[in-house]
Amino acid sequence: MRLIVMGQQAFGKSALEAILEKGEDEVVAVYCAPDKEGKPADPIKDFALEKGLPVYQPANFKDEDVLAQMRALNSDLCVMAYVIIFVPEQARDIPTHGSICFHPSILPKHRGPSSINWPIIGGATKSGLTFFWPNDGLDEGEILLQKHIDIGPDDTLGSVYFDKIFPLGIAATLEAIELVKGGNPPRIVQDESLATYESWCRAADAEIDWSKSMDEVYNLIRGTNPQPGAWTKHDGNALKIFDCAKVEATGAPGEVTSLSDAGITVATGGGGILVKRVKPHDDKKISAAEYIASKGLSTGVVFG
Repeated sequence: MRLIVMGQQAFGKSALEAILEKGEDEVVAVYCAPDKEGKPADPIKDFALEKGLPVYQPANFKDEDVLAQMRALNSDLCVMAYVIIFVPEQARDIPTHGSICFHPSILPKHRGPSSINWPIIGGATKSGLTFFWPNDGLDEGEILLQKHIDIGPDDTLGSVYFDKIFPLGIAATLEAIELVKGGNPPRIVQDESLATYESWCRAADAEIDWSKSMDEVYNLIRGTNPQPGAWTKHDGNALKIFDCAKVEATGAPGEVTSLSDAGITVATGGGGILVKRVKPHDDKKISAAEYIASKGLSTGVVFG
């Protein structure tokens, strides 16, 4: 098939790379987000140019010149591999078989842009990915293909994405293309009674409430590690917390109950968190032991 590959960042680049390595379909163009002043070019753009592929970066897909250019490609399918720019129906339907889109959750659960963070924060033990036929709703189109993963008790946003969803998603990209190419691909209507939506997981969502249970605090920290980073306050400044473990502790919520080479133990509303790695407001990520030494931290201090 003649493919348009539309994507961004590392996932988009890796999806394009996998399609080219397989070598069964022709990539007629690559679309990615416009360049941002002062920022490096998107990895998918650099890779596509390296491979001699046409690259287009429209600011929107409603402009008639953009639509005419897409029509001129005579494509069979548009593969949307991590796309956060809205692509309207008149653009999506230009390829003969339309467009398919990657989303890192089991739709209709966790529609929205931070669909890996929120299941972990909520204590979910399973998630996955979906390829679907996008419509003008947010992650609401018919389902083409789904793959499931387990979320381990100590998984973080980073491990779930990079170790599980990313590689599985690249393999699923190739499988989804084959389903369309084979004819009569699945188009399963999403069950709206199961639908959930969450917006971006931002810094405001990642502030730690130490009065919550040990599990809730732990899930928030791992569900925002590495981005946006769970945080608390110490001496009036934000302190981001990354690697940690659940431990026994007794104290007021947020109270530092013990210090050791292993880290800082902080009491929650039942149990405690051993903080192992932090990022002060004015420094890079450092071990908790380094933070203890640099701040002269003592037990009895209350975070938050």
